[in-house]
Amino acid sequence: METPASADGDGPASLRISFLGPAGTFTEEALLTQPDYASAELVPAATLADVIDEVKGGGASLGFLPIENAIEGTVNATLDSLVFDADLLIQREVVLDVHLNLLAHPGAAIGSLRRVLSFPVATAQCRGFLSDNLRGVEVVATNSTAEAARILGAKHDAHSAAIAPRLAATLYGLEVMAPAIEDHPDNKTRFVAVAREGVPAPTGHDKTSIVCFQSDDRPGNLHGILGQFAARSINLTKLESRPTKRGLGDYCFIIDLEGHISDELVAACLRDLHAELGGGVKFLGSYPAAGDHGPARRAEAAAAWKAAESWMSTIRSQVRAQE
Repeated sequence: METPASADGDGPASLRISFLGPAGTFTEEALLTQPDYASAELVPAATLADVIDEVKGGGASLGFLPIENAIEGTVNATLDSLVFDADLLIQREVVLDVHLNLLAHPGAAIGSLRRVLSFPVATAQCRGFLSDNLRGVEVVATNSTAEAARILGAKHDAHSAAIAPRLAATLYGLEVMAPAIEDHPDNKTRFVAVAREGVPAPTGHDKTSIVCFQSDDRPGNLHGILGQFAARSINLTKLESRPTKRGLGDYCFIIDLEGHISDELVAACLRDLHAELGGGVKFLGSYPAAGDHGPARRAEAAAAWKAAESWMSTIRSQVRAQE
């Protein structure tokens, strides 16, 4: 897969990626799973909006953000920015297994803890562990899980701990006192890389994301939209409604579907939707689909296309020249 060129056109070596910081977040952990981002300049941003603004303004080639969590659902700040505030294109998706860990300074004992620092969403996902092991301990809210680890690491305090990613322990001189303390062990977060322009080449295992805006409120609107996909047997992997912020009851539909914009069926479907909705379709990107079987599916698709091309070449080679 090609790595997008940097904002100044110097190529992958000067790739600059803005991500939700500070250092040690799950966002950075997910980003570091991508081998072709290893040589990039990674720039932490304070908020999701700051990541979007960096890419929009050309300060970063890519932005890397969380967009969906298996427990908490959609990350609305990310999705709303892509739908309403920015014209950016998704370049890839990354799914990360999310494990929350209790971090502390070396030598600290769980029985001596008096407070736990973390992002409120993270502490909410660890209610069972906190109730069973740290009942009555003060829970202190921070701006992120990594920020909790950074604060704890800056001051030696044997009576405090942080709930944060394992990466944060390495960065801030802490150790994992208790691993994977989340209530739901199958928790995953989906992240997306976004750029100002460019659509990755099809791989044979791709996903396309669009937004459909209703031109008017009439019965059967959603049925008409979904019918375009059903008529072509295009599988939808996600359908979600979001308020357009233009008035109560005014909603748009965010749709993820299997396939790539270069696929004839997908292109025809989006063309018809665009016409039916009076131009009310926003294209968010076509990109390689994540998943455990993604590489195998892409390899199978490539092999199938190669075999099909060879088959067609054999047939066409038999066409007689015009006499």
